[in-house]
Amino acid sequence: MNIVTVTDAWRPQVNGVVNTIVRTNEQLEKLGHRTHVVSPQDFRTVPLPTYPEIRLAVFPARRLRSLIEALNPDAVHIATEGPLGLAARAWCLDNRFPFTTAFHTQFPEYLWLRTRIPLALSYRLMRWFHDPAGTLMVATPTLHQRLTERGFRNLGYWSRGVNTELFRPRNKKSYLDANRPVFLYMGRVAIEKNIEAFLKLDLPGTKYVVGSGPDLETLRRKYPAVRFTGYKSDEELAKHVAAADVFVFPSRTDTFGMVMIEALACGIPVAAYPVQGPMDVIENGVTGCLGDDLREAALKALKLDPERCREAALKYTWEACTREFLGHLETARRGADTALADNHLVG
Repeated sequence: MNIVTVTDAWRPQVNGVVNTIVRTNEQLEKLGHRTHVVSPQDFRTVPLPTYPEIRLAVFPARRLRSLIEALNPDAVHIATEGPLGLAARAWCLDNRFPFTTAFHTQFPEYLWLRTRIPLALSYRLMRWFHDPAGTLMVATPTLHQRLTERGFRNLGYWSRGVNTELFRPRNKKSYLDANRPVFLYMGRVAIEKNIEAFLKLDLPGTKYVVGSGPDLETLRRKYPAVRFTGYKSDEELAKHVAAADVFVFPSRTDTFGMVMIEALACGIPVAAYPVQGPMDVIENGVTGCLGDDLREAALKALKLDPERCREAALKYTWEACTREFLGHLETARRGADTALADNHLVG
């Protein structure tokens, strides 16, 4: 199958959306499929207000149509709800071409945090965007339930994977030269990640923040005792995670939280709030501790068995979740073929 993914989130961004597309396409190609990514790199862009690291395509409709038609896809997957996602959705509807979408990010909650736009309005727009899709893919049962309650339909599961060869337990905890225990956060440094809930905690040892984002310099000045490493990748990133004692995940809005799986793969227990994402990934009291008191959860997590964490992460394979993804593409194509046949019979 010739598969085109359209995404507003792409390199050089480093986040769950980009990583998921990259790893899924790698697996698709191993299975014999061809993959193409249509991203902001193919268009003139402007920086997203309040988040200049993200660039948005400007008036992409005409060029996007030309790109998709030149690629002649068998399947189109729309990963994001930005300008490129909107243009791809319009092309698919105009051409009666089946497509799938994914709910990677809780944009309504993010918009509310930054602009106070009412959630009801944002979710109405999200339903409008996703309703025509053959399948709207979601990563967890909790997200499936929440979106169902908000009136979304055609929902299907698409889990996530982890590179367990890169993210693995390592003997050298001394890689981080710091007072123990080390409590570490990894990910975007942005308001929606609720990082200050972690930084404000009265914890022994040392706090680390690994990652970059629009709030990095502000938080660095505000919390001088915290070690902010900035952006890290690949082996260096994995070594930082494996050298921690507890991974603290303070977000209340993530749809999944792939970084938790990466921490577990390193044998590092997780402390988090009992919300969507952590509730689907963490076995409370075994691979991490969930609680409204994040400090208490972080301290309790110190006592957990690293081997149980590693075992839990091994079930998240990119091959398995890619086969889920492929199944949704094939279902969308079959559904479109059936509808076309029914129309011919009626005619």
